[in-house]
Amino acid sequence: AGLEPGKVGAASAYGATVVEVGGTYDDVNRLCAELADLYSWAIVNVNLRPFYSEGSKTLAFEVVEQLGWRAPDHIVVPVAAGSLLAKTAKAFSELVGVGLVDDIPTRIHAAQAQGCAPVSTAVQRGADAITPVRPNSIAKSLAIGNPADGRYAARAVRASGGWATACREDAVLDGMALLAETEGILSEPAGGVVVAGLQELVAQGRIRRDETVVICITGSGLKTTELFGVRDGHRLQLGRARASDFVRALAEVEDAPAVLA
Repeated sequence: AGLEPGKVGAASAYGATVVEVGGTYDDVNRLCAELADLYSWAIVNVNLRPFYSEGSKTLAFEVVEQLGWRAPDHIVVPVAAGSLLAKTAKAFSELVGVGLVDDIPTRIHAAQAQGCAPVSTAVQRGADAITPVRPNSIAKSLAIGNPADGRYAARAVRASGGWATACREDAVLDGMALLAETEGILSEPAGGVVVAGLQELVAQGRIRRDETVVICITGSGLKTTELFGVRDGHRLQLGRARASDFVRALAEVEDAPAVLA
């Protein structure tokens, strides 16, 4: 329950039978594991996980290819279950193994929000085990309190010399807005988490401004349009379609563009 309406609508458009479950992302994963055994079903994120997760390596392959077959100095990856980050590390290793690049100096950084940051907490504490948490985050696509690949993600971060961030929840919306305003990219909250994480890493001196950095924006904001109403400070409402009403309404906006006489 609580899944963004845009995601439910998209699945329904393809004819899916949507089952709403009262619980968290972790509760649904546990239910799916039981159903896979009960019905002998193949469920992508459960008993097919070892196969489908290999596809996540494609992101790292394409990053290196698009950079002219060289690796970035840093890559910031959003973390939910941890598979994307762990497979990014694996992909870098495979690129060296087949001789497409000589070395991978990339530091891999994990980005989570404070409302659900089990992997980031483990990295920051130097812990080997992941302590499950009860998710309470605006970044619902990352809200996995007991991440299946969390320990592998944490190991990959440490092995690369990277770090892990857990941004404030309000910083998620700020990151989404900054991404839209500066790059024209409309992202779901996971993108805001990565932007906020990058800002923290730069502020901490872990990333220099002259280094090559890749951040992974992994979801479209069109799936979470209900969130954009939170930042509606510039929304003007006119009772009538008159220029005089518009001028009066615009005058109430603090940083509104100047009106030419």
